[in-house]
Amino acid sequence: MSTSSVVVFDIDGTLMDHAASARAGLAAWVTGLGHRMTDEVAAGWTAAEQQHFTAWRDGEISFAEQRRRRLRDVLPLLGEPVGDDDALDEVFTGYLRAYEAAWQPYPDVAECLSTLQRRGLRLAVLSNGSDDQQRKKLARIGVADYFPDVFTAEGLGVGKPHREAYDLTSEALGVPSGECLLVGDDYELDVTAPRKAGWRAIHLDRTGQYREAEAISALSQLPGLLA
Repeated sequence: MSTSSVVVFDIDGTLMDHAASARAGLAAWVTGLGHRMTDEVAAGWTAAEQQHFTAWRDGEISFAEQRRRRLRDVLPLLGEPVGDDDALDEVFTGYLRAYEAAWQPYPDVAECLSTLQRRGLRLAVLSNGSDDQQRKKLARIGVADYFPDVFTAEGLGVGKPHREAYDLTSEALGVPSGECLLVGDDYELDVTAPRKAGWRAIHLDRTGQYREAEAISALSQLPGLLA
């Protein structure tokens, strides 16, 4: 692999174990409401998150509205009433506290970032999400100091996989697209789309079911691949 001047990371599913955090947060929230956690509720929550978060990412609804729509889908599964917007915002705050309390990094993150930093590589983040929440995640999982440059869908005004997200990021970094390398778990957002924008990309496939030859199953493999 030729040299890249900037290694750009995704957050959820790459640096932070969002799936585990969401499961733990959801279970704590549902139990706190006096209900039993079921596979139906878990599947409903995941489906609602994917659908409505994507709508926010594509600029169709506000960030607050995607949260409300998730609750409108899931609260009936629990037999809970669906109130007005203010009531839904208050209810979501309960889930958010439980989710944030469960935030955790993958165990391979710190050593990977430390190794790359020692080599003098510039590190950055490009993540779909709100600016405040994504920065809070980086701080909570202990890696914020590695990333002076953090770019989010909210901050850029456009999210992955739209080409403008990658173009605006490379422009803000002050480096050509060809010198940007993106590492992430979502094949469309973190591999296919950035390559179309002239970036280089490595798929972090923690399942080990590689879709291409140049992929890694853990961030511990990244320094060796870049070397």
